[in-house]
Amino acid sequence: MLVPIVRHAGGVGSARETMAAGRNIRTNFAFCPPEGDGGAWHATLQTLERALREAFLDSVTAHRRSGLHAMAVLDFEIEPSPDVWVDGTAAITEPDYAYITLTDVTADEAGVFAVWLRDSFVPAPNLVRFTSSLAMANGEDTTLPLPATGSREDISGLLRRHLDAFDH
Repeated sequence: MLVPIVRHAGGVGSARETMAAGRNIRTNFAFCPPEGDGGAWHATLQTLERALREAFLDSVTAHRRSGLHAMAVLDFEIEPSPDVWVDGTAAITEPDYAYITLTDVTADEAGVFAVWLRDSFVPAPNLVRFTSSLAMANGEDTTLPLPATGSREDISGLLRRHLDAFDH
């Protein structure tokens, strides 16, 4: 379950650099397979860890047992763009569950990861859905499909529009 975290870039104590100027809402983003097909990614924590290490050379990963869901999870920190670090947690249990959450990120930061996930990790580009803590905090629990095509800029724009719809 996502914990609603919403902060605006430049706030007190915000030392993280963002990838775009302007108003960058920070929240959690979650990515998952299509509803009813939780095993569509055909992945494990080990295959995700290997893929993250190959794609993001300075990545840091650690396995732990989630007290919340009583399952093994993979915590990771990656650098999707120079001097921009993203923290995440993944829970993948075969054959029917996969969930990756990015913590305290902007739409631009999440967009870079989303494109990598769609284009380099999942077996087909139409198998990624997303939501955000901001949406969930506003009562929306439906995940949305990530487009099967589109550049990092296109996907970041989609994620920004998603956040704008819930930023009241």
